[in-house]
Amino acid sequence: MPEKVKFEIEFVIQSSPQLLYQYLATPSGLSEWFADNVNSRGERFTFIWEGAEEVARLLKRKSDEFVRFAWESATPDTYFEMRILVDEITSDVSLFITDFADSDEVEEAKMLWANQVSDLKQVLGST
Repeated sequence: MPEKVKFEIEFVIQSSPQLLYQYLATPSGLSEWFADNVNSRGERFTFIWEGAEEVARLLKRKSDEFVRFAWESATPDTYFEMRILVDEITSDVSLFITDFADSDEVEEAKMLWANQVSDLKQVLGST
């Protein structure tokens, strides 16, 4: 079985950290861009895509800064994190993604994130 490797990608987002966080940390916000539908019960989030369900646990969060989830089906020590970074000088807002993928699927996973974040930017009205 291929080893999971960590990768990180960054996207500039024209949004306030507070608004962006709502789209990263709430079921209604995630349903706008990340999945067809998202339900949560406590720390357990169910993501639905075209009828298929994946369950993730919310591991950590800090308001207006980041959320970290782990898929229930994933190997231990893997997670995906969406972190909001604000440049101290320019005040530019970036979304910094940390995720894991099989070593032969990293580029595909990065493209998937790019597509998802493109949807997020449309929802936010960010170019």
